[in-house]
Amino acid sequence: MAKGTLSFLLELLQTVALALAIVLPIRYFIFQPFVVLGHSMEPNFHPKDYLVVDEISYRFREPKRGEVIVFKYPANPKLKYLKRIIGLPGEEVTIENGVVKINGKVLDESFYLPASVQTSGFISIKLDKDEYFVMGDNRDFSSDSRRWGPLPRKLIIGRVILRLFPFNGIKVVEVPAYSFE
Repeated sequence: MAKGTLSFLLELLQTVALALAIVLPIRYFIFQPFVVLGHSMEPNFHPKDYLVVDEISYRFREPKRGEVIVFKYPANPKLKYLKRIIGLPGEEVTIENGVVKINGKVLDESFYLPASVQTSGFISIKLDKDEYFVMGDNRDFSSDSRRWGPLPRKLIIGRVILRLFPFNGIKVVEVPAYSFE
């Protein structure tokens, strides 16, 4: 092999190794892609939406109400789910007559749900110190904390920060500012 070819191959190998050394830690420890598979988060997220999940924020702060998160499904940790945080540790979540209440006060969900949406079911649960209550935005078609209970903090992977696909739907995923009635 010619000296120039060997030099080129060595430089190419170094470039690929450097790129992998930069990209892989970012991919596995900071940001992770997630593709939506079901209808449980409609009308805000749809099947085949490509999302970017921030995996590092929760190492420095606790999850907030309204954030859309990716987590390991409690009944089968090999599966990853996408839901919105509704109840925080130590709070009492009540669902009754189509209304969600936190510590007895009505939760205003108008930022992300149409006014016509009502939350089915009846539940009253007090969350422990490391538990969250999560629900899909498409309340009639979501398997969530109403069905399988609170989500342990240790199963949360990260929060959705960006939708990259479809291209006409690219947006930063905002966290709603809540007010209680």
